[in-house]
Amino acid sequence: MKKLLLPFITAMLLIGMVIAPTSSMADSDGSTEEVVNEKFGAPIVVYGGNLTAEQKDSVKKSLRLTDKSDVQEIEVTGQDLATYLQDGDASARMFSSAKITRKDAGKGLVISIVTPDDITEVTTEMYANAMLTAGIQDAVVEIAAPKPVTGHSALVGIYKAYEVTGEKLDPERTDVANDELSIATNLAKEAGIDEAKVSELLTEIKKQIAEQNPVSREEVEKIVSEQLANLKIELSEKDRQLLIDLMDRIRQLDIDFSQWSEELNDLSKTIEDKIAEIVDNEGFWEGVKNFFKDLIDSIRSIFN
Repeated sequence: MKKLLLPFITAMLLIGMVIAPTSSMADSDGSTEEVVNEKFGAPIVVYGGNLTAEQKDSVKKSLRLTDKSDVQEIEVTGQDLATYLQDGDASARMFSSAKITRKDAGKGLVISIVTPDDITEVTTEMYANAMLTAGIQDAVVEIAAPKPVTGHSALVGIYKAYEVTGEKLDPERTDVANDELSIATNLAKEAGIDEAKVSELLTEIKKQIAEQNPVSREEVEKIVSEQLANLKIELSEKDRQLLIDLMDRIRQLDIDFSQWSEELNDLSKTIEDKIAEIVDNEGFWEGVKNFFKDLIDSIRSIFN
């Protein structure tokens, strides 16, 4: 009998390892209690200004917020879009929201999209790349939306949240960061390039800019061409020129590229791991499928 049960027990253990969620200390309503870093104050939650009361409640639930949560709440509107972006439309409707928890220097950026089905275009790596360009670092950022949206307005909300804490962002950098996000999503959506590949391309180009410190558009163009070739990415001439224009603007920003290199290396490693994980998971799940097929065949043979 023990021999008959062994395959079944093995299967149950495997299921537990594959699908069991990670646990954390939480209240009975599912919310989590976090320690407030008094150096930076309470985390800031910024809500899209066009959320209905019901949608706002949905965002709060996604961000695990309750009446007991120690956070500062603000809204981001189309007027903020016009403030932070040179061509921002003050009448734009804003739905995507975010929670920003600042961390000590050197902690880096940790980005999570807690409603992945509702942020349809922007990935965590795209957010991280744009935030570094804007001058935002060392923070945990959680992004949520109550319905499918592209996710672009969350970046403006993050800008506003940072300035509420007393930080001052360079408007030129925030505008370039928004252009970077738009180009990234366009390459993924219109040019058909894998989202992870787009983030890898942007990160590698910026790493080379940080390391080589180009002084002309021609040198930037050479870097862009080399990285497109290295990653085997083909772009239309229009998209290629848009990318060169973006990176030339980044070159001219007031950025300490010596500090940027380490953060870009960390982001590059994250992207590489993500790409590898996608490839590995295909083989892993094929193995799981074959295991259970063999297990079912074995059990059938026992009872037959």
